[in-house]
Amino acid sequence: MKTLRVPEATVSRLSIYSRFLERLDKNGITTVSSGEIADGVGVSPAQVRKDLAYFGDFGTRGVGYNVKDLLKYTLKILGLDQEWPLAIVGAGNLGFALCTNRSLSIRGFRIAGVFDNNSTRVGKRIGNLEIKPLAQFPEIVKKENIRIGVIAVHTSLAQEVADIMVKSGMQAILNFSPATINVPDGIEIRNVDLSIKLELITFNLGLRTAQNL
Repeated sequence: MKTLRVPEATVSRLSIYSRFLERLDKNGITTVSSGEIADGVGVSPAQVRKDLAYFGDFGTRGVGYNVKDLLKYTLKILGLDQEWPLAIVGAGNLGFALCTNRSLSIRGFRIAGVFDNNSTRVGKRIGNLEIKPLAQFPEIVKKENIRIGVIAVHTSLAQEVADIMVKSGMQAILNFSPATINVPDGIEIRNVDLSIKLELITFNLGLRTAQNL
């Protein structure tokens, strides 16, 4: 793989490409062009070629890409050629939705533990997972070799949970709370804020309306 700094937008598109390639593979399609990938995911052929060029030369001019090979390469680049155990803190509605999301397991993510400090939830089950008290987080993280933690708790508890995750050896945190979380350098953190995404939508809708006036 080339040692270039890859834009996050490229990585996001690579994830979309891999899903498109999976559909092609399931449908028995063996080769695909950059133009067909572009049409399938809504970008330009030049963008597809540019994104893939960060990682090497995969296609054959005049022939295109071998679907199985390109799918294999994209999954490997995304780190999805191995299983990733996850620990979710927060067993409310969001935690339940995450634990029962089949697309996570399909992509190689395994929910290895779900935790909560609400006594009405601890001991109950979500599918085949028993909700554990947060006090058992470090023990189970070590046992399951979990490196990624998911925060699905109220804003007021998010930083406390993040601190516990860091002390327990988490290398990456996905934060679904609106809270701004502080973690030490070297910890990968990503925030998923639904309101920000909705505000982007309302901004673009408002801009479109203004342009039509």
